[in-house]
Amino acid sequence: MIAVDLDVMMAKRKMSLNELSDRVGITVANLSILKNNKAKAIRFTTLDAICRALNCDVSDILKYEEDSK
Repeated sequence: MIAVDLDVMMAKRKMSLNELSDRVGITVANLSILKNNKAKAIRFTTLDAICRALNCDVSDILKYEEDSK
């Protein structure tokens, strides 16, 4: 499964969800869904905008975890 560590990068950059939303142009609700691992998909353009805003790499936000089944 792909896990999203958006909250970790936001904490490292001392950026709030509202500030990231303003910088990226995505609603707080949609960022919250992503941050809480509830998203089923993400557009590359969105991922690019988040990485630019947080000055990070994709691998800083997304990681692969094996299912615990």
